[in-house]
Amino acid sequence: MLAYWGFTEFFPVAPFNPFFRFPLLDVVTFLGVVGSMVVVQVYRYQRVSTPTQRQQTKWVVYGVTMGVGGFLLLISFGRFFPSLFPVGSLANLIADAAGIGLMLLLPLSIGFAVLRSRLWEIDNIINRTLVYGTLTVLLALIYFGLVIALQSIVHALTGQVVQSPLAIAGSTLVIAALFQPFRRRIQSAIDRRFYRRKYDVAQTLAAFSATLRHEVDLDQLREALVAVVQETMQPSHVSLWLPPAEPARKRQAMKP
Repeated sequence: MLAYWGFTEFFPVAPFNPFFRFPLLDVVTFLGVVGSMVVVQVYRYQRVSTPTQRQQTKWVVYGVTMGVGGFLLLISFGRFFPSLFPVGSLANLIADAAGIGLMLLLPLSIGFAVLRSRLWEIDNIINRTLVYGTLTVLLALIYFGLVIALQSIVHALTGQVVQSPLAIAGSTLVIAALFQPFRRRIQSAIDRRFYRRKYDVAQTLAAFSATLRHEVDLDQLREALVAVVQETMQPSHVSLWLPPAEPARKRQAMKP
């Protein structure tokens, strides 16, 4: 995607742009980019998403399908049957209003998915605002600093003062590479500073999950579970009762 959009946006008609020289490659790459987005969403739906996230995905997919599909259908009717929607007519006004209404299904479906899953809680909004606000400001400063620095280097080497596409493309690639590492570090720093209790709970549960994957001794697991409950929930008393295994279950467990 970075290569495709980089050549398309910054070097659209350059002789070294392979997507300009080979139109078939441009079409195949574009379809591959769009197809990969669909494949990733299907994979996340089947392998990664929780039941709540799957319900959210259904709402968003439904809104996108109905909105974009209906909008494209209206455009197709207008292209193939222009006499049905003459400019300035009532039919044209209704078609324009219907197209805007269909496209509104996209934000409405996303909003409904958010409301259905209680994602509007103020703690989540504040947390995301702090993370992405800080990330945006930091990346913007780095981007403009890189553009100015690279253009100064180009000016020193070539003597040209014009804006260099290479400086912009290079800065964009650097920002794309820094986005995820910076986001994780900022998220961790904000969680430690402003959401310490939740951060400690998440760290404790993550450590306990790692213990479950490697520990096989029942007594050790019991002690670890009691310690996790005490540390995260801080109850006044903790008791763990394990029923004895039935003889039939023991025999079934011993069968190969």
